[in-house]
Amino acid sequence: MSITIRQAQPQDAQAVVPLIIDAIGDIANRLTGEQEPESIERELAVLFKREDNRHSYLNTFVAVEDENILGILVYYNGEEVIEMDANLVKWLAAKNAPNITIDKEAHEDEYYIDTICVAPEARGKGIGTLLLQFAIDQTKERGFSKLSLNVETKKEKALRLYERTGFVITEPWSIIDEPFHHMVKEI
Repeated sequence: MSITIRQAQPQDAQAVVPLIIDAIGDIANRLTGEQEPESIERELAVLFKREDNRHSYLNTFVAVEDENILGILVYYNGEEVIEMDANLVKWLAAKNAPNITIDKEAHEDEYYIDTICVAPEARGKGIGTLLLQFAIDQTKERGFSKLSLNVETKKEKALRLYERTGFVITEPWSIIDEPFHHMVKEI
């Protein structure tokens, strides 16, 4: 198995967007202002192809084997998300979305793993661990000392993976009124 991790490209939307939705669930509804699955997927693809929001291809990395995208990592600077979310709120307001509240997910002094997901057919092959290590290495290269993520309190398997990788729970967090653990790895 020869897996490489590369920067996503706009043309990756068809493979990446379903993985983002798989990972973030109902948060996708709020980020797109849509309720129907086809509309959520279509609008998230629009956001992915743009350069000014948290789910842009510019913030996305893909794990690839033989041209097939097997996993994704959406990753960005906690300080930059303030402007990215302001852009998202403007976009949602322009399309008259019903709820344009975007929950804060990271502190400004952290690099943040927004989304990590491995395609169902590729799970159990260590791709999630590769993507986490990639984020750790990138954080180090970018001169940051904290890498964070949020994990739903009920996702025990994911929690164990993050703990094995050196993340520790630092505080409770809430996203769309659901309980999460905010976890940080000191780099």
